[in-house]
Amino acid sequence: MFYTDNKLQYPVRVETPDPTFARALQQAIGGVEGEIRVAMQYFFQACGARGNPKFRDLLMNTATEELGHIEMLATAVALNLEGAPLKLREEVSADSVGGSVINGVNMKNLLSSGLSAMPVDSDGVPFDMSHIYASGNIAADMTANVAAESTGRVLAVRLYNMTNDPGMKDMLSYLIARDTMHQNQWLAALEELGGASNVFPIPNSFPQADEKQEFSYAFLGFQLDGSDPVSGRWSEGQSIDGKDQFSTAVMRPLGEKPNLGPAKPNSGAQSEQI
Repeated sequence: MFYTDNKLQYPVRVETPDPTFARALQQAIGGVEGEIRVAMQYFFQACGARGNPKFRDLLMNTATEELGHIEMLATAVALNLEGAPLKLREEVSADSVGGSVINGVNMKNLLSSGLSAMPVDSDGVPFDMSHIYASGNIAADMTANVAAESTGRVLAVRLYNMTNDPGMKDMLSYLIARDTMHQNQWLAALEELGGASNVFPIPNSFPQADEKQEFSYAFLGFQLDGSDPVSGRWSEGQSIDGKDQFSTAVMRPLGEKPNLGPAKPNSGAQSEQI
């Protein structure tokens, strides 16, 4: 069950409404880096979490928090849109380009939601859940969550730097702080699972004896001239999981040219393919 007390998680105030910034804030709601993405990602990860129930609780609590972030941002969008034009005709007559941009306002916010937030990105594209990663493997999911919070924090920092409104900066500084915590909590969960030496390679339930181990820790170079690949921490020394040593190799073709054979009769192929 979910509960609400009808109060915002953190204060949201806008001193100077800015419809253009409202459009930018939509990216934090419905963009691939946004709050809908992480809320749904953590929610479905929680619903499918098996094993120790504390990981389910961790995920579900954070998913619930992210729903509150959506509410905060939606409120911020609506408050910033208070200065948007209500009549398209007025804006068109004042704009030599025909008001096609409407001073940066997302047309959907104007035409479809009555100057309110929507589950779309800054271009008005609806979030379609294609970036929800819930694998059923707790370590894989925690690793994906670190990336999700990292890109979300990058976005929040960019938004922070886009505005001079004190209220918006205050709200975004809170969201940035929560992104900091979330990055750390997912890393802490990976540590709780045993750290790099136990977690990786994911899934750790698959016996490495059954993989082609000569390729397990080799950084492969594909330069046409056959030169050695660039070296780095990923190409020498102990592997991050502590199970072997990194190495480098110039990759050569190990297989043959593919030959699929003729097409089957009545398959819709050309007669020359059969």
